[in-house]
Amino acid sequence: MAIKEGLRPGGRSARVQDAIHSAVRALLQEQERSTVTVPQIAARAGVTPSTIYRRWGDLAALLADVALARMRPDSEPAETGSLRSDIRAWAEQYLDEMSSEPGRNMMRDVQASATPGYCVAIIGAQLQTILDRHPHEAAPSVDRLINLVVAPVVFRILFSAAALEVDELHRLIDIALRLD
Repeated sequence: MAIKEGLRPGGRSARVQDAIHSAVRALLQEQERSTVTVPQIAARAGVTPSTIYRRWGDLAALLADVALARMRPDSEPAETGSLRSDIRAWAEQYLDEMSSEPGRNMMRDVQASATPGYCVAIIGAQLQTILDRHPHEAAPSVDRLINLVVAPVVFRILFSAAALEVDELHRLIDIALRLD
């Protein structure tokens, strides 16, 4: 899917990947995603289409790689003072970002790419950061938070006409934090 492991970070391969990712993002801003093609991306990035096919295999894998790169957090989750409020702040931001049109498209691209476990790893790391900040508070596992908070958010975004309401999100967080 993405550039093979073991390549020098920051070298020519990284520059090519950055150029291709930038080209994809720019084209998706300018036109419908259904009209974006590998030759357009290659021309915009200054590479040949074979470079894209060699590194990603197909357009779906490239779109998923660009989407996954967007999912990587730029910073740690907000620190608000308590476990409950940190999780609420993180979950509200996640709901807001993922229920936007770019967020929905990103989730569809990732879903279509067959990259199991990667999203769970990213989200799990963010949630673990929050849990680690509050060692003296009784806390659920990362898996419990993913199952009871994140999964319903994703399901509603992908398979419902309306995203989860914030009040319902808060109720799910309260359930996840109850350690019966």
